[in-house]
Amino acid sequence: WDGFDWTEEGEEWSRLWGGSRAAWQASLFPRIHSYLPVKRGLEIAPGFGRWTEYLKDSCEELTLVDLTPRCIEHCQRRFAAEKNIKYAVNDGKSLPMVANRSIDFAFSFDSLVHADADAIEGYVKELSRVLAADGVAFIHHSNAGEYKSYFSLMRKLPRGKNFLQRVGVTRDDSWRGLTVTAELFRQFCKTYGLHCNSQELISWTHSWPIDCLSVVTLPGSKRLRPTQIIENRQFYREVRYIGNWSKLYFDAGKNIKP
Repeated sequence: WDGFDWTEEGEEWSRLWGGSRAAWQASLFPRIHSYLPVKRGLEIAPGFGRWTEYLKDSCEELTLVDLTPRCIEHCQRRFAAEKNIKYAVNDGKSLPMVANRSIDFAFSFDSLVHADADAIEGYVKELSRVLAADGVAFIHHSNAGEYKSYFSLMRKLPRGKNFLQRVGVTRDDSWRGLTVTAELFRQFCKTYGLHCNSQELISWTHSWPIDCLSVVTLPGSKRLRPTQIIENRQFYREVRYIGNWSKLYFDAGKNIKP
């Protein structure tokens, strides 16, 4: 990711929603609003800070952790006027800079979908250590491992496959981690003493649920509830639907506060 072309600062991934502001207010915030605001927040893999722009206002103190120095440096410049943000570069799987039981809300969206099982396991292990007694983590990760055989084959096809994808003959995994599934994430939680409250398996550019939104907490947390798992194969339609009407009500410019 250090060599990635960040010309659009990651905003290209919010385009279908009509911009990051629309994505946050119409899609992300409704899913996490009951956990906010908090005293101490953590964002894992913020990239160039397109979600930090909104998350920071719900945290008295927010720590950004990314394995790419370039991303952290950009966020330091972008949020230079903010006094409640701390920054750290890590190894992509551990959080040594975060104190035990210190985080009330941990968040990661549209980044760890590309991470493989070793990185996801590392973060789950660390979340079990850093979450406060009633802390909650909202983690967006891959479920593409459920279709590993198919996507592994698709990756071997020549470039002409792009045409087949456009006309709907083949499906694209958007370089998701093919060693991760929702079930494996739950297993990691069980291994490291976390409880998975919910998992929403979501589609992206087609109806296959290749991603998962997992909400986890500690046993004994006041946030604890029986595990619920749903498949939302209409998520990709939700994104496009928001994109259709958001241009009427949201300024598509970046760095717009809610």
